[in-house]
Amino acid sequence: MKCVVLSVMGFFMMTGIAMAGHPLVTDDAGTQGTGKGQVEFGLSFFHDKDKIDELTTLKAEGGSAAIGVTMGLTDSLDVVLNVPYLWFSVDGNDARLDHASGLSDINLDVKWRFLDKDGWALAVKSGIGLPSGDEDKGLGSGHTHYRMFFIASKSFEPMALHLNLGYVRHENNTDERKDIWHASLAAEVAVIKDLKLLGNVGIERNLASGSENHPAFILGGISYDIGKRITVDAGIKYGLTSPETEWTYLAGLTLRF
Repeated sequence: MKCVVLSVMGFFMMTGIAMAGHPLVTDDAGTQGTGKGQVEFGLSFFHDKDKIDELTTLKAEGGSAAIGVTMGLTDSLDVVLNVPYLWFSVDGNDARLDHASGLSDINLDVKWRFLDKDGWALAVKSGIGLPSGDEDKGLGSGHTHYRMFFIASKSFEPMALHLNLGYVRHENNTDERKDIWHASLAAEVAVIKDLKLLGNVGIERNLASGSENHPAFILGGISYDIGKRITVDAGIKYGLTSPETEWTYLAGLTLRF
C-alpha cells in the first residue's frame, strides 16, 4: 500500500507547489504588474494503481479543487496564495482501505522577476506550505514546509518556453525524504488568435527514501482567452514512471482584474 500512498502524497505535493499558469505544472517568469491580479480556479481528478503481487492490486482515485489568488505588489513582484481542497480513496482488490477529504496545506509564495530583456525573463519564487491539512488523514504533512524555485522564460513568437528548477524542504514525521528537487520544462504555442497549445515535462525526487526511481510526467493541454480578462483551460497529465500518478485530468478558469 505504501507505493500507492506515496503516489497520492506526491500528487498532493505537486498540487501544492504547482501554482503556474493552469494547467501547467511549470511556472513562467511573468508578473502581474502593480495593482493588478488574477484569481485561478483549478479542478483535477486522478487515478493510479500499483500491482503488489499476482493477487493484490491497489488503486487510488481522488482529486483537488483549488483557488489561487495572485496580486502584483510592484511591476516585478507578486504574492500568491493557494488554498486546495483534496479528496482520495485507496482500494485493494476492490475493497476500500482508506479514504479522506478536506482542506490541505495552504501555500503562500512570493515571485520576483529580476530580468526582462530581449525576450528573456528570469525570476525566483520562494514560498511556504502551512500545516492546515489533517496529517492523520493524509491531507497534509503536519509541518511547515519551504521551497525555492528558479524560473527562466524565453519568448519567440508564436512560442514561449519556461524552465523551472526547484528545491522543496518536505518536513514529515515518517521515513520519507525531506529534501526534494524538481526540474520541469513547458512550452506554449499560439496556434490561432486566443488559443494556445501547451506541453509540459518534468521530474522530481521520489519521496520514498529507499527509491531512486523518481516521478516523471508529461502533460498536454490547451488554453483559450475569452476576452482580455477570462481564460479557460484543460489538460491531461500522464506518469512516465511508476512512482508518478498514472493519469490526471485538469480544468481551470482564470479571472484577471
